[in-house]
This record gives sequence, C-alpha cells and structure tokens, in this order.
Amino acid sequence: MLSNSRFPRSYFGRIRGRFLSRFLEIQFVPNIASAKKNLRKSQAAAIRNRAQRSELRTALKKAKSAEANDEVRQAATRLLDRAARKGLIHKNTAARHKSSLARAGAR
Repeated sequence: MLSNSRFPRSYFGRIRGRFLSRFLEIQFVPNIASAKKNLRKSQAAAIRNRAQRSELRTALKKAKSAEANDEVRQAATRLLDRAARKGLIHKNTAARHKSSLARAGAR
C-alpha cells in the first residue's frame, strides 16, 4: 500500500476504494462481515488477474513478432507457466501457446 507522511493511512484506503469501484461495478453491498471481506478479496483478485492477463498477452505478442529473440520467448514461456500454475489460464492453453512459440523459434 502507498505510504506517505503527509496523508493518514485511511486516506489511501478511500483512494483504493474509489479505484476499485471505478473498474468493478458493485451490484449490492453485503451486510455480513465475512461477505464484505469476500467482496473485497474478489475485487482485488479481479484487478490482479486483469493486470496479469494483460501482461501475458503483451509478452505473447512480443514473442510471436518477427524480431523476437530467444530471451523474449523464454520470458513469455515463464509467464505462461506461472499463469497456468496460478490458474489464470488452463494448463492446456499454456502448452498450446508454448508449442507455437517453440515452432516460431525454430523457423
């Protein structure tokens, strides 16, 4: 979390709340404390997943481009492995992308 001596910690919590609500529409506000926590967790996970998916797509585009070298392809392969391990994408999807990267590198 951000920390700055000029602002109290609660200030950044309000900013983060606005940030979350901008990207995720909240249909209802739960009354039960555990449901509120689960809502916060799912919103944070959705933002995290969106960022990781975007990073993965960008790496794949760079790796499949004509001027990509082995280092770029290896970085994309590492991201694919991590995404499959974390459940961001299915393991067969990761294997398919890795196979196409390997074929592109062999050409």
